[in-house]
Amino acid sequence: MTVKELTKNFKVHEREAGLRGALHSLMKRSFRTVTAVDSISFGIEPGEIVGFLGPNGAGKTTTMKMLSGLLHPSGGTIDVGGYVPFQQKEAFKKRITLVMGQKSQLIWDIPAAETFLINQAIYEIPDAQYRETVGELTDLLDLEPLLKKPVRTLSLGERMKCELAASLLHRPEIIFLDEPTIGLDVNMQETVRRFIKAYNERFNATILLTSHYMADVTALCKRVIIINHGRILFDGDLNQLVSTHAPFKVAKLVFSKQVEEVDLDRYGTLLHYEYPQASIQIPREEVSQQASRMLADLPVQDFTIEDPPMEDVIGMAFAAKEGA
Repeated sequence: MTVKELTKNFKVHEREAGLRGALHSLMKRSFRTVTAVDSISFGIEPGEIVGFLGPNGAGKTTTMKMLSGLLHPSGGTIDVGGYVPFQQKEAFKKRITLVMGQKSQLIWDIPAAETFLINQAIYEIPDAQYRETVGELTDLLDLEPLLKKPVRTLSLGERMKCELAASLLHRPEIIFLDEPTIGLDVNMQETVRRFIKAYNERFNATILLTSHYMADVTALCKRVIIINHGRILFDGDLNQLVSTHAPFKVAKLVFSKQVEEVDLDRYGTLLHYEYPQASIQIPREEVSQQASRMLADLPVQDFTIEDPPMEDVIGMAFAAKEGA
């Protein structure tokens, strides 16, 4: 998959509030151009899982829609599996799938198994392959008790599992996942993550994933692309992102007796202290040294060293880019 100088502009109608604005709009409509995606370029290798991250309105979903052929770009070029997506060739559609966590393709009043049969016909899946794929997906997602129930009777997590299965019946090689775990509870999120990883390993599928849940990204992606205001801020190794924008770790301590704040400032930057718990930020290169000192000097009952939350790391990346 290759994207070069990809751009998408939208014309947006504007008018002033009130009756006067409404009357003026009837006579002469005013528009402004909004750039949702601004000359971005990147490539993704076959079998790679890449996190595509950014705040709401950053351009993630617009990019996904252009990559899957739902939107025509305003500029630039796209090659997805050897095809130009917006040409909407049948062979291209059989190689990709787009899963949007907030959109449903399942028919509400009939069992999910009926939607599966409809998709079999649409994608012209041979009977033997269809049965084999349904069997594999049923095992991976534990769908057996769900397939014959009307979709409206399923929970959100159960529907999401069926949505994933319906989207993957034709064994797509390229998958665009837009917030696949949104609204799911913690256990169901983990189920979906395990399934995505297993599908990638089994079929060497190329996956571009957007998610606001950083646990999705850290569990599945070695590489991330960060986008904001339609421009790419970072494209690289997830660990590199952490080391570049968060060159520190956080020590979390539980004390067996009271200590003074001034005593904790000697080991790093004190983030929080309310007896018996404290959090101290320590430069990565000093972690071993300071950890040994704290364990030797302080009445430590429990002690952990953690990376900062990924949400904070991405926030620091945004701040660094805006300040550059």
